[in-house]
Amino acid sequence: MKNLKLKKGDIIIAVCVLVAAALIFCAVYFLSPEGNTVKIEVDSKTLASFPLDENRTYNIEKNGKTTNTVVIKDKKVSVSSADCPDKICVKHKEISKSGESIICLPNRVVVSIENEETEVDGVAR
Repeated sequence: MKNLKLKKGDIIIAVCVLVAAALIFCAVYFLSPEGNTVKIEVDSKTLASFPLDENRTYNIEKNGKTTNTVVIKDKKVSVSSADCPDKICVKHKEISKSGESIICLPNRVVVSIENEETEVDGVAR
């Protein structure tokens, strides 16, 4: 196999691609809107919806037993306990931005952050 050498132009292109990727990541991550509502779904049905700015603990019950415990604290949401075997939802980082979610597949629970607008815009008037 021939000895391949990087040329000056190859390095410039690689650096430009990395810088562009970093800028896109920062724009998406840091400029995404903060959510204001926590929506809890079980079996694809909305079970509860709470404002993100109110601290609370909510127990999700299924067939008479608590399956998951959702904690809303300091405008962040986490699942503190679950009766599923793998506990991936409990290990998931806290969420706070619109579009983020925590999913517990064994219990069919989805906890998501949404940005529900409360103001009426000019088109809706």
